[in-house]
Amino acid sequence: MADVKLPEDALFLGFDSSTQSLKATVLDSNLNIVATQLVHFDSDLPHYGTKDGVYRDPSVNGRIVSPTVMWVEALDIMLARLSKSSVDLGKIAAVSGSGQQHGSVYWKNGSSAILSSLDPAKRLVDQFVNAFSVKESPIWMDCSTTTECREIEEAVGGALELSQITGSRAHERYTGPQIRKIHKSQPAVYENTERISLVSSFMASLLVGAYACIDETDGAGMNLMDIERREWSEAALKATAPGLQNKLGKLAPAYAVAGQIAPYFVQRFKFNKNCLVVQWSGDNPNSLAGLSISKPGDLAVSLGTSDTVFGISSNPKPQLEGHIFPNPVDKEGYMVMLVYKNGSLTREDVRNRYAEKSWETFNKYLQQTPPLNGGKIGFYYKDHEILPPLPVGFHRYVIENFTGKTLESVKESEVHEFDPPSEVRALIEGQFLSMRGHAERFGMPTPPNRIIATGGASANTTILGSLASIFGCDIYTVQRPDSASLGAALRATHGWLCHKKGGFVPISDMYMDKPDSISLGCKLAVAAGDPELVSKYAVLVKKRMEIESRLVQKLGRC
Repeated sequence: MADVKLPEDALFLGFDSSTQSLKATVLDSNLNIVATQLVHFDSDLPHYGTKDGVYRDPSVNGRIVSPTVMWVEALDIMLARLSKSSVDLGKIAAVSGSGQQHGSVYWKNGSSAILSSLDPAKRLVDQFVNAFSVKESPIWMDCSTTTECREIEEAVGGALELSQITGSRAHERYTGPQIRKIHKSQPAVYENTERISLVSSFMASLLVGAYACIDETDGAGMNLMDIERREWSEAALKATAPGLQNKLGKLAPAYAVAGQIAPYFVQRFKFNKNCLVVQWSGDNPNSLAGLSISKPGDLAVSLGTSDTVFGISSNPKPQLEGHIFPNPVDKEGYMVMLVYKNGSLTREDVRNRYAEKSWETFNKYLQQTPPLNGGKIGFYYKDHEILPPLPVGFHRYVIENFTGKTLESVKESEVHEFDPPSEVRALIEGQFLSMRGHAERFGMPTPPNRIIATGGASANTTILGSLASIFGCDIYTVQRPDSASLGAALRATHGWLCHKKGGFVPISDMYMDKPDSISLGCKLAVAAGDPELVSKYAVLVKKRMEIESRLVQKLGRC
């Protein structure tokens, strides 16, 4: 087959439709970033009245949603800004995107006609106001479907069986339980739903002017897909809702082309009519692509709105904790992941309560407290937590007689509050101790070869110092920001290459003749911690996991 190269003057566009914003990254044919743009939901779209991009429903415990049309209007604003910038949208050869995982969109019967007949004289948002049977999309933070989770698990033979089929046990935020809840509580709404999209396939649908497939990688975050066969699981569909497969449509590989960009965007924003829309996928899979995670010994830790730990595997073993997804840039491999709902918003909350609302004070407190925190351990949940499944609340323990060498003659007592410096260290150490403990149980490599840290808190080297000490490896940070939108732009490029070559090609082909700064894009931030301290943290990990197990038994799932 003749070699196919990227056109010299081509551009590749990647979006990230996240919880709090819509981001865009534009790459040139050398994979250099030439433009970025951001639409922040709360500040740029204040008329929706969201806080951190969401609505928290006080009348329904755990219900957290976002207005679906807000995402449409954000795309309106983003494209208007890009069209007025130095970016020539006519040179974009392919576009792809990242969507916050697990969020779901419910298209009303007849909405396909709206998609296929968009009027370029009107804004998108004005044409989609009445297109949805559910106007507020459940998102990954929602924790209101515990009953549905148990029903689905029981119907397929148990939580472990569901995990072995779909890659995860049933989780409240997953799309399957959310769909079942709507089917049970609003049957007429379910019947009036023509198509159910993920945030990723929803945004792709807007761009192609037709219902886009759910891609296999993001589809694995639904409790509905057989991850080995990469098709919908009949058992999971049956356990969730009737007639569901017709409402979901087909699955497609993440590197496949969803279609050419719709005429609406050609006429209104001057895109090239031959611009390809590559399947959108989830935010964590796109971050995997953006961080160029390619070695099984590497881990990525994303410290954002949610905290995640992820890596790659060729033969993962499904467990009751953690998640398995097809690798978005490798048609044979998988990515494995742990997810924490309490990330940056919880860190900010503790900073505001105990560190004078100042990151400088927060860092000072972290630096002045000794590692291991004198045996003080904390569990901080501003939101219902996923891992472990615990409700809102702060829990603090002091481990007496703790030397870091053994757990013999050690016992813990619960306390009401720590002094502010200890509170800060308990928060940071607690999250990383949990990450290490659950990573070990899930079979991720410990210590890893290295950790690539991303997300807002990865800019804080004081926090990363604790990460290095607890995991016992070097910590790298990315030199190119916004790994999800960057990963989407790289996937747009990869999808274009696969399309032109007529089939899948390794993403490494894109990096041929490119400098290491492009293919790796990260630098050493903090060196591995002292080995003796790492071994002491290993003992503390065991104690934390013991306490965590008792908390779960006592307080139960969300």
